[in-house]
Amino acid sequence: MSVAVLLITHNRIGAELLETATRMFGGCPLAALAIDVHEQDDPDQLRLHIQQCAERLDDGGGLLVLTDLYGSTPANVTDALRQRRQVRVLSGVNLPMVVRVLNYRQLELSALADKALSGGRDGVLGCIQESDDGP
Repeated sequence: MSVAVLLITHNRIGAELLETATRMFGGCPLAALAIDVHEQDDPDQLRLHIQQCAERLDDGGGLLVLTDLYGSTPANVTDALRQRRQVRVLSGVNLPMVVRVLNYRQLELSALADKALSGGRDGVLGCIQESDDGP
């Protein structure tokens, strides 16, 4: 059993992140799925779809849910997963988080969630351009 990953994001953000990270690894090393959320989507239908996807993905190792913006519809519809035993929901998904999740896929849910959070934080850097002292 391993942790499954569900990305729930606006438009195709999650799908693009997952596709990019998967290409880096030459394939997806764990069960993962991205759900696109659009402004015209019915939240109740989204909740039902999310529950169905969670059932299909989770083999008993738990479910790590990554959303893009806390307080927005993609994050809010994760309430459909509250009744599940092993679910962690993280908001603010970025590419370093997804890469970290795929890289540490052998970890249990809690440890994998911690790795994802640290990857997200550590992956945000200020890049300073050195001044050009030339002529």
